[in-house]
Amino acid sequence: MFENLSERLSGVFDRLTRQGALTEEDVKTALREVRVALLEADVSLPVARDFIKRVQSKATGAAVTKSVTPGQQVVKIVHDELIATLRGDDDPGALKIDNPPAPILMVGLQGSGKTTTTAKLARRLSEREGKRVLMASLDTNRPAAMEQLAVLGGQIGVDTLPIVKGESATQIAKRAGTQASLGGYDVYILDTAGRLHIDEVLMDEVQAVRDIARPRETLLVVDGLTGQDAVNVATEFDGKVGISGVVLTRMDGDGRGGAALSMRAVTGKPIRFVGLGEKTDALEGFDPERIAGRILGMGDIVALVEKAQETFEAEQAERMMKRFKKGQFNMNDLKMQLEQMLKMGGMESVMGMLPGAGKMAKQAEAAGFDDSMLRRQIALIQSMTKKERANPQILQASRKKRIAKGAGLDVTELNKLLKQHRQMADMMKKMGKKGMLKQAMSGMFGKGGAEKQLEQAGGMDPAQLQAQMGRMGGMSGLGGGQSLPPGLSGMGKKK
Repeated sequence: MFENLSERLSGVFDRLTRQGALTEEDVKTALREVRVALLEADVSLPVARDFIKRVQSKATGAAVTKSVTPGQQVVKIVHDELIATLRGDDDPGALKIDNPPAPILMVGLQGSGKTTTTAKLARRLSEREGKRVLMASLDTNRPAAMEQLAVLGGQIGVDTLPIVKGESATQIAKRAGTQASLGGYDVYILDTAGRLHIDEVLMDEVQAVRDIARPRETLLVVDGLTGQDAVNVATEFDGKVGISGVVLTRMDGDGRGGAALSMRAVTGKPIRFVGLGEKTDALEGFDPERIAGRILGMGDIVALVEKAQETFEAEQAERMMKRFKKGQFNMNDLKMQLEQMLKMGGMESVMGMLPGAGKMAKQAEAAGFDDSMLRRQIALIQSMTKKERANPQILQASRKKRIAKGAGLDVTELNKLLKQHRQMADMMKKMGKKGMLKQAMSGMFGKGGAEKQLEQAGGMDPAQLQAQMGRMGGMSGLGGGQSLPPGLSGMGKKK
């Protein structure tokens, strides 16, 4: 999401911040490049034009061009205006799901990912907010859609309304409301039917369901890959049905992200969530400040911390910290960190949240540093005996050959892994002595850990954010900055 735009803007602002003193013409030239970058990212022309106009009026004054750090001032103005564009006039806040049972209506065209998104939202409400959720499919035209929702419900542990053949969409909506009331559910989500295009039949059915359910939220699900068409669909649905928010799907496959930037400005409706994959946990809340940070290459520290909190137990982390402070970092520890990286969504997901992510991702790709490499490393460690994992220094030629053969890999890959382990062990020991590990742990697992990181991140420029990531890097084997972590640059693809 936003990879292309982030890369273009990063190049523009790198040049600005290196220049030192800036003239108004320098700023205007840079903003012309920003405008082209926005248009190439599929941002609508009126939105791009208004955005540049607002930035230029604030960035060409004497207070900016004559300041000590004019380049950074311009970046900050762009950052603030991005937030304003994504947020709109007011912050939508949380979903309105008080006074149970609260109905949520999911609408959209066929193929936009409505049914999968319904399950993702149900899982999010159930696991993160502790809500008791009921899902109901109203797609009477496609029985397979009803079955699909039932299967997804079983996978995520969320109840679905039993299927009764021959019922209309409005009858199902009434039955869902009754079941939600009698069953003590907090939320019930109605997954409506879609069409390949907007027509009267589709709108009449959605309007009838809306009038019966009287939803607290009507969320439009649109495919982010369709760019400006997604904005047009949102405008039409809002005009005919009325929507309270938007969910953009398949944003992991769109390096441009223009629909997200145009949506709020054109429709006036907030983007509530973005879908970043097929799995039922691949739904992220849309936070304008954090998204603006990603676009400008500042990463998303808070999202990274939240993912770490979801996959790492605090007690386990405390035990690891005590070991690391003593310089104890063996192959079991390394294996645990590699597995955590995969649990957090893999290399692409983690790097997408790191400061300087664009440049780092390119280096990683060139070095063959990807999920398959992590799995090969885990396979090598699994081929070791318990004694070898605890004391990798005992590995001599004969042992190395046996381990590599057991993993189906070359001894050279094992040697690279051992070198990586030594470098990480040294790094952990240094961080432990300087108290950096304790600081990272308290931020991640202390009270309000993610919020603390957001507070700390507020007002930092990209360089400061990279330094912050460097302090947290020990938890996942990733250092801050824009170069690959120690020992990883040589961990290329299997020869």
